[in-house]
Amino acid sequence: MEFLSPGRLWILLVIPVVIAAYVYLQRRRAQYALRFTNIALLDRVAPRRPQWRRHLAVAFALLAAFSCTVAFAQPKAKVKVPRERATIVVAIDVSLSMMATDIDPNRLEAAKKSAKNFVNQLPGKFNVALVNFAGTASIIVPPTTDRATVLRSIDGLDLAESTATGEGIFTSLQALTQVPPDPAHPDDPAPARIVLLSDGKRTVGRTAQEGANAAKAKKTPVYTICFGTDSGFIEMDGIRQRVPPDRAELRSVAEISNGKAYTAESAGELEDVYKDIGSSVGYDEVDKEVTSRFAGIAMLFTLAAAGACVAMASRFP
Repeated sequence: MEFLSPGRLWILLVIPVVIAAYVYLQRRRAQYALRFTNIALLDRVAPRRPQWRRHLAVAFALLAAFSCTVAFAQPKAKVKVPRERATIVVAIDVSLSMMATDIDPNRLEAAKKSAKNFVNQLPGKFNVALVNFAGTASIIVPPTTDRATVLRSIDGLDLAESTATGEGIFTSLQALTQVPPDPAHPDDPAPARIVLLSDGKRTVGRTAQEGANAAKAKKTPVYTICFGTDSGFIEMDGIRQRVPPDRAELRSVAEISNGKAYTAESAGELEDVYKDIGSSVGYDEVDKEVTSRFAGIAMLFTLAAAGACVAMASRFP
């Protein structure tokens, strides 16, 4: 067990001192009685009473003090906390073609805005994960209900070379493995959807269709949003390069995975993504302060000590 204020446990050193003092006083009392008391007369006038009640009261009082000190040190323990498993993975293309300005102010900024609008309208209990992809794909934010973290991370996305659309889908599926398992069905995947924002032109890595088939096998539909117009271009080293979007590829991904294809103009209809996702609960192990547990134990020992004191004071054996 760990403690938030472990330094307070030094108070426990008082307990053995109290025990030693109690033992010393008991011995001294016994010696005094033997020296100055007529034992035979005392037995006739006041028969001996069991001493265990006194010792029991002291023991309960010391246990209560021990429990109070442990509670004062703010103990923490691993506890299981229920967590909704339903998850949306937002995968954003950050390849250089996304800096084309055919969508104001450019494709990437438009994708960021669309992604943030979508995240803000999701039900609060849903987990959201963020993945970006260019030449490679990365999990930027694992599944979480912390919307602020996701939104800040979306704002921080930067452009990079190449486009690995298939890897973006595979990495999105990998992010879903970080959702807590269902205790009753630990092998069942979390109910999930992938929202992929891209201009669709894959250049490296596994194909988008391979990713879509993998998503279909995991029963995770991919909803695609295509950004860009046929007149889009970027300038590299003073050379203008046309970068038309590949709508057919993104449409293919959506169809294979049983998702749906959108354009940037229709992205506002994305409530279709989560309205039928369903619900499933798993459990996370988290650190939680358990001070009340020891405070309750201390209270029970205090009541027991009080009961022993009452019994000790009673005239009944």
